[in-house]
Amino acid sequence: MMKVTVVCEYNPSMDSEEGKKAYPEGMDRCIADFLKKAGHDVTLVRADENGVHGLTDEILESTEVMFWWGHWYHGAVAEEIADKVVLRAQRGMGMVFLHSAHVSKPFKKLTGGTGSLKWREVGEHERLWCVDMSHPIAAGLGEFIDIPQEEMYGEPFDIPKPDELVYIGWFQGGEVFRGGCVFKRGRGKFFYFNPGHETYPTYKIPEVQKLLAQACEYVAPQSPVLERFDCPNVPEFSLKF
Repeated sequence: MMKVTVVCEYNPSMDSEEGKKAYPEGMDRCIADFLKKAGHDVTLVRADENGVHGLTDEILESTEVMFWWGHWYHGAVAEEIADKVVLRAQRGMGMVFLHSAHVSKPFKKLTGGTGSLKWREVGEHERLWCVDMSHPIAAGLGEFIDIPQEEMYGEPFDIPKPDELVYIGWFQGGEVFRGGCVFKRGRGKFFYFNPGHETYPTYKIPEVQKLLAQACEYVAPQSPVLERFDCPNVPEFSLKF
């Protein structure tokens, strides 16, 4: 069991007819539920137009893996909060960035890119092709995952070259996108996953739930998260051969 924190933005489109149909219980609770079923201790943290609420130092410092979903209100996230999240990620906390978190403050700070891309919201079919069948995130999921309706994200995607590319998304309109990427920063790893627009029930698809549960396991720290980074002085010594 891991301590997982899900930071999920609320925005008015979640109260639309489409949003309520997709996630009547709330998208944040949908994500929390399948992570709990995977055996994890999950804490929900809400974000909105006024920023992130309840991400205390105590919660952050106990988090082993953090999921981050945002869309409308990236600019409302306080720099202090973003910097604390980034520092803990560099010290070893795993992260999973979902959908529009490609332009969240923590993601941009960790990648050094702008996260810019092409997009189109018409509810088209996405097929996620696995390009690394041996990767633990893709274990048992086959060559592809079909998502009946999703927001299109297309290249060019302004990110550095991923350390590990696991999935490429193909869309009905012909665009392709690096939709499942692993990055390593400091002691930590994080995974970016493009599907997950709030008015489509993508996170209810069993294969997507399995993929994200496996991503949670993969980015989890393999040793205790560092309390801090040090630059120790090494005493002088002489080599004897």
